[in-house]
Amino acid sequence: MHATFPLLEKTDFPAIKRRKLEILQINVGYYCNQSCTHCHVNAGPKRTEMMDAETAAQVLTFIEQSDIHTLDLTGGAPELNSQFRTLVEGGRKRGIRVIDRCNLTVLEEEGQEDLAEYLAAHEVDIVASLPCYMEDNVDRQRGKGVFDASITGLQKLNALGYGRADSQLSLDLVFNPQGAVLPPPQQELERDYKQFLQEQFGITFDNLLTLTNLPIQRFGSMLISKGQFEPYMNLLKSAYRQENLASVMCTNTLSVDYDGYVYDCDFNQMLAMPLGGKLQRRHLRDITADSIAGDAIAIADHCYGCTAGQGSSCGGALTQ
Repeated sequence: MHATFPLLEKTDFPAIKRRKLEILQINVGYYCNQSCTHCHVNAGPKRTEMMDAETAAQVLTFIEQSDIHTLDLTGGAPELNSQFRTLVEGGRKRGIRVIDRCNLTVLEEEGQEDLAEYLAAHEVDIVASLPCYMEDNVDRQRGKGVFDASITGLQKLNALGYGRADSQLSLDLVFNPQGAVLPPPQQELERDYKQFLQEQFGITFDNLLTLTNLPIQRFGSMLISKGQFEPYMNLLKSAYRQENLASVMCTNTLSVDYDGYVYDCDFNQMLAMPLGGKLQRRHLRDITADSIAGDAIAIADHCYGCTAGQGSSCGGALTQ
């Protein structure tokens, strides 16, 4: 796989600083039951990196010592990590919101037969990947049969109350472009998703989140192989909007890897860029929420992906 960081390291992206820490995003490991072409984690069935019980305990201790309001669990497929349920129950016990970034097909995996019911019982908010509402596009990006399994998963979640107007169980979907283009306007695309999924499958959900593909890891390597890396970077830079800068997720979110090391965002984690642009990486046990407030955020050219067009974050578009 082609290395992308040498092409991103030199940057003129504006300097930004942290605000108060509100969200702890935990990447519990890179093992996944899928291998998607757009994956910035390079996750897949052959990855072995997984969070252990000691690190999960450190995460929960950090939560107790801070006033964050959200625990955001991602991967890989986070549900396939042995510490996933420990983190879910620990976060909910402490009264904070817990998000599961679910690929939907994991709901059909052997040994996960009770997963949907478990998530509903603990009132876990689900952010589910569905990069298109058309079968061919999804299977091309994520693997043959993924669309059908995703629809089955969504129907199972709807039956439990997720994504329904009369329920408090939140279900958001995530859109990623098929290639080296920016996402279309989020509000318009959400209307299309809702109409198609309701008419064809009886599926309802709360919000659609549009994410820009970042030129790193598997997607970045693909761009290099196709000679599209430089044109894509030019696209991101030409679409830069300064008003997005104040809302980028790294200003109030801390990314933690499966070993407990901390980064300004999940993308920086994948590029091995230590928190705040320091020379040495730091561990969760060595910081507090207050100690990093106001610190500089490590930046490189991939940051243009979060500020292009409507902007992009784990919560979707930054501006409408």
